[in-house]
Amino acid sequence: MSDAQSPPTQEQLDRFAEQFNQSATMRHFNTRLSFPEGKKVVIAIPELRPEHRGGLGTDAVNGGILAALFDLAIGCTPALRDPSRRAATMQLSMSFERPVRGDSARVEATIDTAGTSSLFASARVYDAEGTVCARCQGVVKLSKMKWASGDSPAVN
Repeated sequence: MSDAQSPPTQEQLDRFAEQFNQSATMRHFNTRLSFPEGKKVVIAIPELRPEHRGGLGTDAVNGGILAALFDLAIGCTPALRDPSRRAATMQLSMSFERPVRGDSARVEATIDTAGTSSLFASARVYDAEGTVCARCQGVVKLSKMKWASGDSPAVN
């Protein structure tokens, strides 16, 4: 947590997301990060592109893309506690329940439990209809170090 041991403000979370959303990685994957009401991480893909697809040779989103989205969402959950501290995903366990089809998708992640140096989080992938298609649990390592670029891990 921050020095005051209080949760970050919505303004701090919005600044973190704004900087992250400007990164080349987020633009390349056509994704948007947000922290609605400061309670969860949302990764939105407003338009699924051909490069997102290819699951089993169909129009479904490829599992590798889903894994990357889970890593991104779970990896951003520490910002809900302190967006200024570095963090890294240590472990992910994913369950793919049904194909992600449609024109858009989103991932939502929340913190399950958190300590001083690690946290446990859960995430879900929703298709365009709002159906849960995949679930993930993960562990994230928290550092005492601040982000090198200031308010966000976005470096490119």
